[in-house]
Amino acid sequence: MAMSSQDNDDVMSEINVTPLVDVMLVLLVVFIVTAPMLTNSIPINLPKTDAVAPLEISDPLIVSINSEGKVFINEDEIQPDLLETNLLQAKSDDADVRVQLKADDEVNYGEVARAMAAIERAGITKLAVVTAR
Repeated sequence: MAMSSQDNDDVMSEINVTPLVDVMLVLLVVFIVTAPMLTNSIPINLPKTDAVAPLEISDPLIVSINSEGKVFINEDEIQPDLLETNLLQAKSDDADVRVQLKADDEVNYGEVARAMAAIERAGITKLAVVTAR
């Protein structure tokens, strides 16, 4: 608290910013800790590759296949045979839809190939296969 050496009864109009800084630092730490957990809620071990240019896709449709072979669109689990139907719906909603395909490194290649074929049959031409560095 700020102290004054004068003996007047005027109210001080200065704001003490120390509590504000403390709260902001706590919030910063909370966001730093929780942000990595929010980016990938489906546990997938991506295959490792050499470094490539970073993806520059704004708001893509993410198709994920986890280690058990379950298929997800964004974070919603779907039946593998309904993938093409859902992609056709997404294509009709946005003709310029972009898809990112994320598959666990333990997934059978046949399942990944089926997903890629469904994406192609849906008429989606902008596909990025995501791997880890």
